[in-house]
Amino acid sequence: MSLLLPQGMKCDASKNGVAQEAVQNIKRASKTMTEAEARQILGVTENSSWEEIVQKYDNLFERNAKNGSFYLQSKVHRAKECLEAVYQPKEAETNKTTSPDD
Repeated sequence: MSLLLPQGMKCDASKNGVAQEAVQNIKRASKTMTEAEARQILGVTENSSWEEIVQKYDNLFERNAKNGSFYLQSKVHRAKECLEAVYQPKEAETNKTTSPDD
């Protein structure tokens, strides 16, 4: 025995699929690390230089590699990636303004 769904119910089913996909996208986006979280993980402030951030990253990454904590090592790596996105554009701007024009 087959059921025939009214046209409105078929439309609702397709909307539900779109809603589920939107919820999945929101969940993925909420897993993105914020700059504040990245700074907290690496133990740096907004005034820290890129060199200091890299030094802290190297130290924490190596320390967690020795103890076998892949989870913490991954968090440290993601924190560095997050801060790279903040610092690299600033460095590119600085290089443009300080480089001599040929």
